[in-house]
Amino acid sequence: MITLSYDLAFVGNVAFDEIHPFQGETHTLFGSAVYFAAMAASWSDKRIALITRMAERDGHLLDPMRKTGIAVHISPSAETTYHRGIFPTENIDDRQITLVKRAGFFTMADLPAMEPTFVNLASVTNQDFTIDFIRGLRDRGFACAVDMQSFVRNVDERTGAVSFADVAAKKEIAGMAKGVKLDVVEAEYLCGTADLEQAAMQFEEWGTSETMVTQADGVLVRHKSKTYFERFTNRSIVGRTGRGDTVFGAYLVRRMDYGVADSLRFAAALVSIKMETPGPFKGTLEEVLDRMRRDYSS
Repeated sequence: MITLSYDLAFVGNVAFDEIHPFQGETHTLFGSAVYFAAMAASWSDKRIALITRMAERDGHLLDPMRKTGIAVHISPSAETTYHRGIFPTENIDDRQITLVKRAGFFTMADLPAMEPTFVNLASVTNQDFTIDFIRGLRDRGFACAVDMQSFVRNVDERTGAVSFADVAAKKEIAGMAKGVKLDVVEAEYLCGTADLEQAAMQFEEWGTSETMVTQADGVLVRHKSKTYFERFTNRSIVGRTGRGDTVFGAYLVRRMDYGVADSLRFAAALVSIKMETPGPFKGTLEEVLDRMRRDYSS
């Protein structure tokens, strides 16, 4: 059997996202957290993979990703995950999410035959990953970056409504994760503070080597007791959905070859471009570098 080798694998359920923007027209996107994160790496020449669970009938929707050179591995399920997101106010961090259909939890059996590598676990709710799955990855020699929304957002089994809650296993997750991403809302539930730096410092104390925290105007990273922050420079928010997933995915890939400060500027520039157009990032490396030179020069 051939054993595959990747530099970075994005793991999570792709999904249909039905978006109800504040004072805007309802529309449906195909993507979800893992899709946006992986597409944020589409500019790279690294060996990138997407590992997902979905209905086989929808597999063709991943063709745009395949065309970028990302290797796609589908573990068949009866349904493709489907979310409904309502933005009731002008605050783009204020949203109401409902899980309508689900593809199910990941197990180690969903991974293709592959060498241990760096994986980013990215989900919209707590219906993709279990603590046992992360432990299994660790025991197999995989390094993990974890999007904490994958655990903070709890699904009501009766209604599908998503609510936020603290995570009992957060310290264990932080200790197993090479990197962690959360936003300002999740920071309040997990760390009891809306202060980005204080939240990142808390995860650092729990054992995470690199922590990213996002909010509407920018993104912070904490690494080796030093804090870095960059503002977003987008001219509109029509592509706001997937902001955090995109900035983290871009950061993880850039970080393989560059330091924290450069990687953060790169990721902020890339997601600023992405937020000006609905859907995942579809730009080029040169476009991102141009935005960096224009808006992020020292």
